[in-house]
Amino acid sequence: MSIKISIKKNLNIKSVKNHVFFTNQDFKVINLSKLPIFKYSSFINKSVSTSNFVNKNILSFNVDASQKIILIKIKNNKSSLDIEKLGAEFYTYLKSNLYFKTTFYEQNIRNAALKNEYFFDQFIQGLKLKSYEFNKYKSKSKEKIFDIEIINNSKYFKFNKNKKFRSLIEGTNLTKDLVSEPGNILHPDEYAKRLLQLKKIGLKVNVYNKAKLKKLGMNALLGVGQGSIRGSYLVTMEWKGSRSKKKPLAFVGKGVCFDTGGISLKPAKFMEDMTYDMAGSAVVVGLMKSLALRKAKINAIGVVGLVENMPGGNAQRPGDIVKSYSGKTIEVLNTDAEGRLVLADALTYTEKKYKPEFIVDLATLTGAIIVSLGSEFAGLFSNDDKLSKQLFDAGQKVGERVWRMPLDKNYDKLINSKNADMQNINYVGGAGSTTAAQFLQRFIINKTPWAHLDIAGMAFSKYGGALNSEGATGFGVRLLNQLVEDYYE
Repeated sequence: MSIKISIKKNLNIKSVKNHVFFTNQDFKVINLSKLPIFKYSSFINKSVSTSNFVNKNILSFNVDASQKIILIKIKNNKSSLDIEKLGAEFYTYLKSNLYFKTTFYEQNIRNAALKNEYFFDQFIQGLKLKSYEFNKYKSKSKEKIFDIEIINNSKYFKFNKNKKFRSLIEGTNLTKDLVSEPGNILHPDEYAKRLLQLKKIGLKVNVYNKAKLKKLGMNALLGVGQGSIRGSYLVTMEWKGSRSKKKPLAFVGKGVCFDTGGISLKPAKFMEDMTYDMAGSAVVVGLMKSLALRKAKINAIGVVGLVENMPGGNAQRPGDIVKSYSGKTIEVLNTDAEGRLVLADALTYTEKKYKPEFIVDLATLTGAIIVSLGSEFAGLFSNDDKLSKQLFDAGQKVGERVWRMPLDKNYDKLINSKNADMQNINYVGGAGSTTAAQFLQRFIINKTPWAHLDIAGMAFSKYGGALNSEGATGFGVRLLNQLVEDYYE
């Protein structure tokens, strides 16, 4: 769905189809006497008094055959997340009732906002997040437009003045777009080309192809993609928003554009879902776009490893041993535990080249994390208590929640190999997500503060959530942006 927002100064009340007003917890319109629809006040009060509005946030009444009044309840002590969720709920209400044009009033908005100058931005952000749909390949689809007009006669109304909200929507939607693309379209070659376009918004983008990666010794990453006719890439995106000599913040993402499992082939049922095995990389891309668009006053690095895991004649075999960029050797016992191989080289390279303040990596890494946490929390693994706390708090604030899981040296015995420095999977059983994170930790060579987010249960939703419809969720963009905003700007 497309959202069109227009601001007007003049009002012909007879032309308005759907009047929208924010109210208090009793559905009373604040300062109704000063609003253009004061003549409807007795009707509104009577309609509310005769309604059963328990557990409802939105009410609507027919004024006559051509006009409706829609009331939206604002709770006391409302957080920004509460307001975003209310905007999302409003979108669902509009869609289900086929209300395609609505009119808000600036004076009512300011009364509802009290001292929160970004109240309406937050409300609209929630509405826009919920409205996202991916229908690019539907040949007969006609996009519906929700037309929102705001009657504004005040110079104090600051809606849509803050770059943060627009940039977050654009970054999150880019992430959703990338995750939603089918594997035949967004293969590594195409993905790398699209990332080069980010130069237009001020990012410095470097693409390392197979030849460059081979020269660097990134054999763990290259091994994953060697069965595919497509290329394998490491792409770096740099944002320099500060002249400070502080270390940059680093974000690393797994970009397996399609994951068949390789020679360790996955079951056919639901394999089509493996188009979103690159969601970790998409979050990094969406975040970097958001930071660039809002001119974030920090220096940040985004690094993504782009591969396709296919069972070709040259595919990696179970039992192969590869030497990673770090110099450590890995016995590949299962080619479907490929994401950690991609991240291994990307993590060491990021740490060595950029010497960052911290590294946060994101990956749809294990099915085991879904067994542990379902689709309510991303799994958080970290070597640093401070960074963990910051991620947890940022996640709570924006509704993208994480839950810290254990790392411990006692798990190392499960991934030690007789034939190499380590093996890529734990065949003993149990602790699948932890041993995967334990594997990754071995590639943080210089003890840089590091966190791994396993988003396997969060990147894609079959049922939708409070702020997203079914499909790609964009989980992680708002979380990491909030981390940056709260603690590093």
